Amino acid sequence: MPKTSGRLLSLLSLLQLRRDWPAQLLADRLEVSARTVRRDVDRLRELGYPIQTIKGPDGGYRLGAGTELPPLLFDDEQAVALAVALQTAIASSGVGEAAARALSTIRQVMPARLRNRIDALQVTAVTENHTPVDVKVIMAVSAAVRAREVLRFDHRAQPRRVEPHNLVTWGSRWYLVAWDLDRDDWRIFRVDKINPRTPTGPRFTPRELPGGDVATFVAGRFKGSEGIDAWPCRGEVILDLPADTVAGFVGNGVVEPLGPNRCRLVHGAWSWPGLAATIGRFDADIEVVGPPELKDAFALLARRYAAAAR
Repeated sequence: MPKTSGRLLSLLSLLQLRRDWPAQLLADRLEVSARTVRRDVDRLRELGYPIQTIKGPDGGYRLGAGTELPPLLFDDEQAVALAVALQTAIASSGVGEAAARALSTIRQVMPARLRNRIDALQVTAVTENHTPVDVKVIMAVSAAVRAREVLRFDHRAQPRRVEPHNLVTWGSRWYLVAWDLDRDDWRIFRVDKINPRTPTGPRFTPRELPGGDVATFVAGRFKGSEGIDAWPCRGEVILDLPADTVAGFVGNGVVEPLGPNRCRLVHGAWSWPGLAATIGRFDADIEVVGPPELKDAFALLARRYAAAAR
């Protein structure tokens, strides 16, 4: 039988995994008797965890929502994961000051063994300098998303009314994905530019997001596509360069070696001139395989570059 402290931690972890737990199933998972489970539940209640008893033929327990934060219990893996998440958030999420305070607070209450492990873990998130996001704004936007209530706010000094769908992070910024009621279209708003107004509007029935899920939709929009995670312009060329030289600079482009100093590249961009310019940065001869739009884009850039050279 595991020690009491370890068993309490295991019991708490199980209670957090699902809403309701039959008492006997908990006993089986912990490899103890149902009587021991009852005693451990009482110990957790004494520590401040609001564990409710479920009545019925089988009986069981449910971890409820408390009004006060009880003592937190972390195993080693959870402590390391928490430290990584907070250290990354300090540099990359726009809520760095709050994340730094949280990491300092948690570190102080950790046992020396875990505190030493956290101190030995130094994570540096290298990102661009972005405008910090007010945590109150994040909470206000998130509350409207959860409640499915129309959100009114000023965005870059312009009033907007939207049906908020998701709060997301992308490239170290916070964004709101929402249906714009005044423009009758899906839009993505930078949260650091949002100034929420109160009160929120009426409740709404969520619309179906193009692409099926928010990750696909956001990735597609930032590539210039409508609802799909794909570049709207995609072409194929042959470069007089080794495949290994090209592969490190094309992201999700596809590179196929055709010889020691020749390769095929299939790549995409938000526009045909943008794709031609991206390919043109390689210091090598280019043969356009297709489509014709890509050839036309190279011709357009050639005229512009020739004019600039004159």
